[in-house]
Amino acid sequence: MPWDAVARAWADVGGSRGWLVAVGTIALGGAIAATRSLWRAARELSSRGAVRSSRFTAPWYRYLNPFAPLHDLYLHRDLLSQFVRREVEGRYRGSNMGILWSLANPLFMLAMYTFVFSVIFKARWRPEGEVTQGEFAITLFAGLIAFNLFAESVNRAPSLIIGNLNYVKRVVFPLQILPVSALGAALFHALVSVVILVAGELLILGRLPRGITLLPLAALPLIAFTLGLSWLLASLGVYLRDTAHAVGIATQVLFFCTPVLYRIDAVPEPFRSFISLNPLSPVVDGFRRTLVWNEPLDWAAWLAVTVVSGVVFCLGYAWFMKTRSGFADVV
Repeated sequence: MPWDAVARAWADVGGSRGWLVAVGTIALGGAIAATRSLWRAARELSSRGAVRSSRFTAPWYRYLNPFAPLHDLYLHRDLLSQFVRREVEGRYRGSNMGILWSLANPLFMLAMYTFVFSVIFKARWRPEGEVTQGEFAITLFAGLIAFNLFAESVNRAPSLIIGNLNYVKRVVFPLQILPVSALGAALFHALVSVVILVAGELLILGRLPRGITLLPLAALPLIAFTLGLSWLLASLGVYLRDTAHAVGIATQVLFFCTPVLYRIDAVPEPFRSFISLNPLSPVVDGFRRTLVWNEPLDWAAWLAVTVVSGVVFCLGYAWFMKTRSGFADVV
C-alpha cells in the first residue's frame, strides 16, 4: 500500500476517533448536568416534605425522580437506623434464645427442604455427575436466602402503616421509612444466613465462595424491586384491608414459580419462558452463581432485571408519597 494511502487511512481513523471522543464528551457532560439537576430537585422535594405536614404532596411526576427516594433515605438515615435496630431487637424480645432464632429458623427449614427434595424426590442441581446432599443443601440455601429476603419484607408491608397509627397522626413523620426499616431487618437476617452458608460451604465443600465479592451487585436488583413493591403494598394496605391476605397467598404461589427448589432448565419448555419472566428468577440464579458456583453473573439478565427493578423502585416510591396524604383520613 502506498504511504499516502496509509496516511489518508490513518487520518480517517483519527477523525472517526475524534468524533467519538467529542460525542462521548458531550454525552458525559449531559449526564453529569442531568444528574446534578435531578439531585437538586430531589433535595428540594425532600426538604419541603420534611418541614411541612405529612399531608404535603407534590405533583406525582416529581416523585419519579430516581434520586428522590435516595436523598429521602439519606436525610432520615439516623431515624432509619434506629427503626431497623428496633425491628431486629423487637422480634426476639422476651425469648430465651434471642437472636439465635435467626440462625435456628433458616437451618430448620433448610434441613426439611433438603430431606424432602434430595432424599424423597431425588432432585439434583446438575443433570450429570453425583451431587451430595451437602452440596444440594448449600445450593438450595443460596436460593432460599434471596427469596426469604423478598418474602419477609413484602409480607410485612401491607400492615406497616396500620400497625403504626401513632406515626400516621403525627404532624411531621417520614412514613416512607417504615417499609425501609422492615427491609433493613430482613437484610440483617439475610446476612446472618450468608454467614451460615459460607461456613457450611467451607466445612462441606472445603472451599470459600470466590464470587462473594459480586454478591452486592447480585442483591442490588432484589433490594430495589422489594423496596418498590413494599412501598406500593404498604399504601394499598391502608385503603384495601384484604391486601395482606392476598399478598400472603401470592407469595406462596411465587415461591413455587421461582427456581428455588429446582433448576430452571428442568422446567418443561412451554412453561420455561413464563418462569423466566419472573424477576426473582435471575436474582436467585445470581445468588447461586456468586455464593456457590463461583461463576460470573449473567450480565445481560442482570442488566434487564436491574432496569425492571429500578422502574418498580421509582413507581412504588411515587405511589406511596402521592397517596400518603390520605392515610390519616382512612385510618
